[in-house]
Amino acid sequence: MRVIRKYANRRLYDTQQSRYVTLEDLRRLIIEEEPFRVEDAKSGEDLTRTILLSIIIEQEQADSEAEVFSNDLLAQLIRVYDMSSPLPLSRYLEQGTQLMLEQQKRMQSQWKNAIRHSPIEFMRELAEENMRFWQNTLNQPTQTDDDDKSDKGS
Repeated sequence: MRVIRKYANRRLYDTQQSRYVTLEDLRRLIIEEEPFRVEDAKSGEDLTRTILLSIIIEQEQADSEAEVFSNDLLAQLIRVYDMSSPLPLSRYLEQGTQLMLEQQKRMQSQWKNAIRHSPIEFMRELAEENMRFWQNTLNQPTQTDDDDKSDKGS
């Protein structure tokens, strides 16, 4: 597991690559499913959760069209914390999100297969195959060229 150290000056240091990183770098690690742990450089305290929340905040602020958390949803989440016996929301959200991501990957794969087998794609593949055939044919010496070379050599 990659260890990222957070210093008092708020800089993040990737101990594996020996370089400073940004929240965007950590976001890419998450997308690539590269596990990491963020720890305080002095105390060794695990700060991963805080950094993950910071990445979410940055994402939410960066592109208003890509917002995941509406104001209503955020207010409801805050209310869950105030319940006398909070719901097992974390597990539910984790499982629901995992299911959604798996279904999205499956749909993308099926869509790629559907496009791959479309008539247009079939025609494109056929045209490419024909081009390769004619390129190979035109680049090969003809039978008469071979005969002329053997006649000249005699």
